[in-house]
Amino acid sequence: MAENETPKYKRILLKLSGEALMGNAAFGINRDTLRAIVGEVKSIVDLGVELAIVVGGGNIFRGVALGSTGMDRATGDYMGMLATCMNAMALQDCLRNEGVETRVQCALDIDQVAEPYIRGKALSHLRKGRVVIFAAGTGNPFFTTDTAAALRSIEIGAEVVLKATQVDGVFTADPKKDPTAKMFKSLTFDEAIQKKLKILDATAFTLCRDQKMPIRVFNLHNPGALKRVVLGEDEGTLVHV
Repeated sequence: MAENETPKYKRILLKLSGEALMGNAAFGINRDTLRAIVGEVKSIVDLGVELAIVVGGGNIFRGVALGSTGMDRATGDYMGMLATCMNAMALQDCLRNEGVETRVQCALDIDQVAEPYIRGKALSHLRKGRVVIFAAGTGNPFFTTDTAAALRSIEIGAEVVLKATQVDGVFTADPKKDPTAKMFKSLTFDEAIQKKLKILDATAFTLCRDQKMPIRVFNLHNPGALKRVVLGEDEGTLVHV
Protein backbone atom coordinates (compact mmCIF):
# COMPACT_ATOMS: atom_id res chain seq x y z
CA MET A 1 0.00 0.00 0.00
CA ALA A 2 1.33 3.44 -0.91
CA GLU A 3 1.73 5.95 1.91
CA ASN A 4 -1.08 8.14 0.60
CA GLU A 5 -3.50 5.23 0.13
CA THR A 6 -5.26 5.30 3.48
CA PRO A 7 -8.84 4.02 3.22
CA LYS A 8 -11.61 6.29 4.38
CA TYR A 9 -13.68 3.27 5.40
CA LYS A 10 -12.74 0.26 7.48
CA ARG A 11 -15.79 -1.88 6.65
CA ILE A 12 -18.10 -1.55 3.67
CA LEU A 13 -20.92 -3.38 1.95
CA LEU A 14 -20.87 -3.51 -1.84
CA LYS A 15 -24.18 -4.07 -3.66
CA LEU A 16 -23.67 -5.73 -7.04
CA SER A 17 -26.51 -6.35 -9.46
CA GLY A 18 -26.62 -9.63 -11.32
CA GLU A 19 -26.67 -7.61 -14.55
CA ALA A 20 -23.22 -6.23 -13.66
CA LEU A 21 -21.81 -9.71 -14.34
CA MET A 22 -23.26 -10.00 -17.86
CA GLY A 23 -20.89 -7.65 -19.67
CA ASN A 24 -22.27 -7.22 -23.19
CA ALA A 25 -24.07 -10.56 -23.14
CA ALA A 26 -27.86 -10.89 -23.01
CA PHE A 27 -27.75 -13.10 -19.91
CA GLY A 28 -25.43 -15.24 -17.78
CA ILE A 29 -21.92 -14.46 -16.58
CA ASN A 30 -19.22 -12.93 -18.77
CA ARG A 31 -15.90 -14.27 -17.54
CA ASP A 32 -13.90 -11.20 -18.61
CA THR A 33 -16.37 -8.89 -16.87
CA LEU A 34 -16.22 -11.07 -13.76
CA ARG A 35 -12.42 -10.91 -13.73
CA ALA A 36 -12.52 -7.12 -14.11
CA ILE A 37 -14.91 -6.81 -11.14
CA VAL A 38 -12.74 -9.12 -9.05
CA GLY A 39 -9.70 -7.01 -9.91
CA GLU A 40 -11.51 -3.93 -8.56
CA VAL A 41 -12.50 -5.83 -5.42
CA LYS A 42 -8.96 -7.11 -4.83
CA SER A 43 -7.61 -3.56 -5.07
CA ILE A 44 -9.54 -2.54 -1.95
CA VAL A 45 -9.01 -5.80 -0.07
CA ASP A 46 -5.28 -5.17 -0.51
CA LEU A 47 -5.80 -1.85 1.31
CA GLY A 48 -7.03 -3.75 4.38
CA VAL A 49 -10.70 -2.87 3.92
CA GLU A 50 -13.21 -5.34 5.37
CA LEU A 51 -15.63 -6.12 2.55
CA ALA A 52 -19.03 -7.76 2.34
CA ILE A 53 -20.90 -8.15 -0.96
CA VAL A 54 -24.58 -8.64 -1.71
CA VAL A 55 -25.14 -9.86 -5.26
CA GLY A 56 -28.34 -9.96 -7.28
CA GLY A 57 -29.54 -12.63 -9.71
CA GLY A 58 -31.17 -10.69 -12.54
CA ASN A 59 -28.64 -11.93 -15.09
CA ILE A 60 -29.94 -15.47 -14.59
CA PHE A 61 -33.51 -15.14 -13.47
CA ARG A 62 -35.90 -12.30 -12.60
CA GLY A 63 -38.79 -13.54 -10.50
CA VAL A 64 -40.83 -10.37 -10.85
CA ALA A 65 -40.89 -10.62 -14.65
CA LEU A 66 -41.94 -14.26 -14.63
CA GLY A 67 -44.50 -13.56 -11.93
CA SER A 68 -46.20 -11.10 -14.25
CA THR A 69 -46.66 -13.80 -16.89
CA GLY A 70 -48.48 -16.21 -14.64
CA MET A 71 -45.90 -17.77 -12.32
CA ASP A 72 -46.56 -17.45 -8.61
CA ARG A 73 -44.57 -14.45 -7.35
CA ALA A 74 -43.18 -16.22 -4.29
CA THR A 75 -42.01 -19.16 -6.41
CA GLY A 76 -40.34 -16.80 -8.85
CA ASP A 77 -38.61 -14.92 -6.04
CA TYR A 78 -37.24 -18.17 -4.54
CA MET A 79 -35.88 -19.09 -7.96
CA GLY A 80 -34.29 -15.65 -8.12
CA MET A 81 -32.63 -16.32 -4.76
CA LEU A 82 -31.09 -19.48 -6.17
CA ALA A 83 -29.75 -17.41 -9.07
CA THR A 84 -27.95 -15.14 -6.59
CA CYS A 85 -26.31 -18.23 -5.11
CA MET A 86 -24.90 -19.14 -8.52
CA ASN A 87 -23.51 -15.63 -8.92
CA ALA A 88 -22.04 -15.71 -5.43
CA MET A 89 -20.27 -19.00 -6.15
CA ALA A 90 -18.85 -17.61 -9.40
CA LEU A 91 -17.56 -14.53 -7.56
CA GLN A 92 -16.05 -16.68 -4.82
CA ASP A 93 -14.28 -18.92 -7.31
CA CYS A 94 -12.80 -15.98 -9.21
CA LEU A 95 -11.73 -14.19 -6.01
CA ARG A 96 -10.03 -17.33 -4.71
CA ASN A 97 -8.18 -17.67 -8.02
CA GLU A 98 -6.79 -14.19 -7.33
CA GLY A 99 -5.68 -15.19 -3.84
CA VAL A 100 -8.53 -13.47 -1.98
CA GLU A 101 -9.98 -15.55 0.86
CA THR A 102 -13.75 -15.58 0.47
CA ARG A 103 -16.79 -17.09 2.15
CA VAL A 104 -20.34 -17.35 0.82
CA GLN A 105 -23.14 -17.13 3.38
CA CYS A 106 -26.60 -18.00 2.15
CA ALA A 107 -29.99 -17.04 3.59
CA LEU A 108 -31.34 -20.39 2.31
CA ASP A 109 -30.15 -23.77 3.59
CA ILE A 110 -27.79 -25.16 0.94
CA ASP A 111 -25.01 -26.40 3.18
CA GLN A 112 -23.22 -28.34 0.46
CA VAL A 113 -22.16 -25.14 -1.32
CA ALA A 114 -22.40 -22.29 1.20
CA GLU A 115 -22.44 -21.50 4.89
CA PRO A 116 -25.75 -20.49 6.45
CA TYR A 117 -26.03 -16.80 7.26
CA ILE A 118 -24.83 -16.35 10.83
CA ARG A 119 -24.08 -12.77 11.82
CA GLY A 120 -21.38 -13.62 14.35
CA LYS A 121 -19.58 -15.86 11.89
CA ALA A 122 -19.77 -13.20 9.18
CA LEU A 123 -18.20 -10.67 11.55
CA SER A 124 -15.45 -13.15 12.39
CA HIS A 125 -14.66 -13.67 8.71
CA LEU A 126 -14.52 -9.92 8.13
CA ARG A 127 -12.15 -9.37 11.04
CA LYS A 128 -9.88 -12.05 9.56
CA GLY A 129 -9.73 -10.18 6.26
CA ARG A 130 -12.02 -12.52 4.32
CA VAL A 131 -14.51 -11.21 1.79
CA VAL A 132 -18.03 -12.32 2.73
CA ILE A 133 -20.61 -12.72 -0.04
CA PHE A 134 -24.22 -12.75 1.11
CA ALA A 135 -26.44 -14.81 -1.21
CA ALA A 136 -30.20 -15.43 -1.49
CA GLY A 137 -31.16 -11.93 -0.39
CA THR A 138 -32.98 -11.92 2.94
CA GLY A 139 -34.22 -15.47 2.37
CA ASN A 140 -37.79 -14.19 2.00
CA PRO A 141 -39.91 -13.58 -1.12
CA PHE A 142 -41.16 -10.07 -1.83
CA PHE A 143 -37.88 -8.51 -0.62
CA THR A 144 -35.23 -7.40 -3.09
CA THR A 145 -31.47 -7.74 -2.89
CA ASP A 146 -31.41 -3.96 -2.31
CA THR A 147 -33.25 -4.60 0.94
CA ALA A 148 -30.82 -7.41 1.76
CA ALA A 149 -27.91 -5.02 1.19
CA ALA A 150 -29.43 -2.40 3.50
CA LEU A 151 -30.21 -5.00 6.17
CA ARG A 152 -26.84 -6.77 6.09
CA SER A 153 -24.91 -3.47 6.08
CA ILE A 154 -26.58 -2.48 9.33
CA GLU A 155 -26.17 -5.94 10.87
CA ILE A 156 -22.42 -6.06 10.23
CA GLY A 157 -21.78 -2.46 11.23
CA ALA A 158 -20.66 -1.27 7.80
CA GLU A 159 -19.85 2.41 7.45
CA VAL A 160 -21.39 2.80 4.00
CA VAL A 161 -23.36 0.97 1.31
CA LEU A 162 -21.67 1.19 -2.07
CA LYS A 163 -24.17 0.66 -4.87
CA ALA A 164 -22.37 -0.30 -8.08
CA THR A 165 -24.26 0.74 -11.21
CA GLN A 166 -23.67 1.19 -14.93
CA VAL A 167 -23.89 4.99 -14.77
CA ASP A 168 -21.65 7.47 -12.95
CA GLY A 169 -24.01 8.32 -10.09
CA VAL A 170 -27.52 9.61 -9.39
CA PHE A 171 -28.95 11.80 -12.15
CA THR A 172 -31.99 14.03 -12.59
CA ALA A 173 -33.14 11.55 -15.27
CA ASP A 174 -31.85 8.41 -16.97
CA PRO A 175 -28.64 9.64 -18.65
CA LYS A 176 -28.87 6.87 -21.24
CA LYS A 177 -32.21 8.27 -22.42
CA ASP A 178 -31.81 11.98 -21.62
CA PRO A 179 -28.47 13.55 -22.61
CA THR A 180 -29.38 16.72 -20.67
CA ALA A 181 -29.62 14.80 -17.36
CA LYS A 182 -27.40 16.24 -14.64
CA MET A 183 -25.60 14.26 -11.95
CA PHE A 184 -25.84 15.02 -8.25
CA LYS A 185 -22.58 14.90 -6.30
CA SER A 186 -24.36 14.84 -2.95
CA LEU A 187 -27.97 14.44 -1.79
CA THR A 188 -29.78 14.07 1.50
CA PHE A 189 -32.30 11.26 1.88
CA ASP A 190 -35.09 13.84 2.11
CA GLU A 191 -33.95 15.54 -1.11
CA ALA A 192 -33.92 12.18 -2.90
CA ILE A 193 -37.50 11.53 -1.74
CA GLN A 194 -38.69 14.98 -2.78
CA LYS A 195 -37.11 14.60 -6.22
CA LYS A 196 -38.54 11.06 -6.54
CA LEU A 197 -35.12 9.62 -7.36
CA LYS A 198 -34.91 5.83 -7.51
CA ILE A 199 -31.67 4.96 -5.71
CA LEU A 200 -32.68 1.77 -3.90
CA ASP A 201 -36.13 0.25 -3.60
CA ALA A 202 -38.39 1.97 -1.08
CA THR A 203 -37.89 -0.55 1.74
CA ALA A 204 -34.11 -0.49 1.44
CA PHE A 205 -33.99 3.29 1.11
CA THR A 206 -36.16 3.80 4.20
CA LEU A 207 -34.05 1.36 6.21
CA CYS A 208 -30.83 3.18 5.31
CA ARG A 209 -32.39 6.56 6.06
CA ASP A 210 -33.75 5.49 9.44
CA GLN A 211 -30.44 3.90 10.46
CA LYS A 212 -28.39 6.83 9.07
CA MET A 213 -26.52 4.51 6.69
CA PRO A 214 -24.96 6.54 3.85
CA ILE A 215 -25.16 5.26 0.28
CA ARG A 216 -22.54 5.94 -2.39
CA VAL A 217 -23.70 5.31 -5.97
CA PHE A 218 -20.92 4.91 -8.55
CA ASN A 219 -20.07 3.32 -11.89
CA LEU A 220 -18.35 0.00 -11.27
CA HIS A 221 -17.16 -0.15 -14.87
CA ASN A 222 -14.98 2.97 -14.54
CA PRO A 223 -11.53 1.47 -13.91
CA GLY A 224 -10.34 2.23 -10.39
CA ALA A 225 -13.68 3.73 -9.31
CA LEU A 226 -14.20 1.37 -6.37
CA LYS A 227 -10.74 2.11 -5.02
CA ARG A 228 -11.24 5.87 -5.43
CA VAL A 229 -14.50 5.65 -3.45
CA VAL A 230 -12.80 3.73 -0.66
CA LEU A 231 -9.96 6.26 -0.54
CA GLY A 232 -12.53 9.02 -0.04
CA GLU A 233 -12.28 10.65 -3.46
CA ASP A 234 -15.30 12.47 -4.89
CA GLU A 235 -16.56 9.62 -7.06
CA GLY A 236 -20.21 9.15 -7.90
CA THR A 237 -23.05 10.43 -5.69
CA LEU A 238 -23.24 10.37 -1.90
CA VAL A 239 -26.70 10.05 -0.31
CA HIS A 240 -26.65 10.94 3.36
CA VAL A 241 -28.79 12.14 6.28
